[in-house]
Amino acid sequence: MTQLAEKKEITVAIGCDPNASTLKEIIINLLKEMGYSFTDFGSDDPIYARVAFDVGEAVAAKSFDRGILLCGTGIGMSIAANKVPGVFAALCTDTYSAERAIKSNNSNVLTLGAFTTGTEVAKQIVRIWMESRWQPGTTSEPKVACYMEYARKHQVKD
Repeated sequence: MTQLAEKKEITVAIGCDPNASTLKEIIINLLKEMGYSFTDFGSDDPIYARVAFDVGEAVAAKSFDRGILLCGTGIGMSIAANKVPGVFAALCTDTYSAERAIKSNNSNVLTLGAFTTGTEVAKQIVRIWMESRWQPGTTSEPKVACYMEYARKHQVKD
């Protein structure tokens, strides 16, 4: 399987609040350039939690492989998305954290801040996060297994 074919198999749900609509469009264009399939969950609702819940539920239901959420700081989206059972959202502000969000933590939702992250850095973060893959059998696996088990015990889907 070619790398491009692998990328096309990954589907992305993306959404934001009105504060981040411009950055969302930039990220959508990047996803198109990279060959990913995505669905835009919108950006008109000023109550960002509703968009976070919609994207989170779609990812948790496995209708999408990953989600990307944007608001002013990314903090509110991260908090709201992590309320959805089965979502493991990571607020990333640099490329190393983006890589580790997948490789060390197996996150399935990325959150970004439109007011706190420059456009070019945001694009780099998304590129690295999308290209990174979880690899079982690493030293991170027991740590991830621990919070996955906690989620299972508390009726949370993983």
